[in-house]
Amino acid sequence: MRRIVTALLLLAVAAAPAVAKEKVYGKGVAAHEATPVSTVLAHPDQFVGKTLVVEGTVVGVCAHRGCWLSLASDVEGQTLRVKVEDGVIIFPKEIVGEKVRAEGVFKANRVEDTAKKCDATRDGEPEVQCTTVYELFASGAVCDWK
Repeated sequence: MRRIVTALLLLAVAAAPAVAKEKVYGKGVAAHEATPVSTVLAHPDQFVGKTLVVEGTVVGVCAHRGCWLSLASDVEGQTLRVKVEDGVIIFPKEIVGEKVRAEGVFKANRVEDTAKKCDATRDGEPEVQCTTVYELFASGAVCDWK
């Protein structure tokens, strides 16, 4: 009996460092499988309004408030911005280079360079061109610290 208890204690001590390295932000992430960032970016309109889990290596973070991070895609040169509610979740600058899983609603934001409203046209004025910026508005994330 002592051997069993001792073995269980040793197993618990050995597993403790692995658990301690995981940092949960906000509500964390459900256990379901992550959608590759490249899949989301290849057909973004199919994912707008849906709740997704994505994962990747952090390649950028908001230096002012920690309110967003950029995840690298599995395709070189692609990134996806993960935005969180300001002040509710704060990502530290040291998270760059770490692997993160994030869960939230995928959104499309229409952006333009002028003060005109997107898609608005008036008689005699050219059509306003807008860019769609996609991001995951996350309710939670999990970081596997090295």
